Amino acid sequence: MDDESINKLLRKLQLGGTQINYYFICKTKLWLFSHKITFEDTSDLVRLGKLLHKMYYNKEEKDVIIDSIAIDFIKNGNVLEVHEIKKSDREFEADKFQALYYLYFLKKKGISNAVAIINYVKLGKVVRITLSEESEREIKEVIDEIKSIISLEKPPEPVKMKKCTNCAYYYFCWG
Repeated sequence: MDDESINKLLRKLQLGGTQINYYFICKTKLWLFSHKITFEDTSDLVRLGKLLHKMYYNKEEKDVIIDSIAIDFIKNGNVLEVHEIKKSDREFEADKFQALYYLYFLKKKGISNAVAIINYVKLGKVVRITLSEESEREIKEVIDEIKSIISLEKPPEPVKMKKCTNCAYYYFCWG
């Protein structure tokens, strides 16, 4: 898919970072969330994540919304830092691609001097992410695959995983 097509897709689908994250966690969850079927407001783990988000980095302006993305906070210095607050690094691949998506999104908006910082608050760990040519190709592929999943008539069949038991969608898939 070329850059013009991707820009049209982003405007049409209004992809957010959560969808990029869910792509790596569960395709069924991605489809449901993208079709406005959400259960996050009933999840204790989601509530814990929101509480951690409020507790840490109090001096920063939080939830910076740009079109369809909501960045936890931004620091503007010599290089723009896009920060994501995460509880643990259990889903590092999903977190990394969410951060890469934000950098890609900002680049498409004309902001190319940015880095992403993932703050794993429970671990006291900070990971710095940059957008390379290779990671840009990868994020474009992910966007294509998300488009295919979202355009399905019904959600993909759920795949039972250990992490399902803590998922807000558990009873939808397995109840």
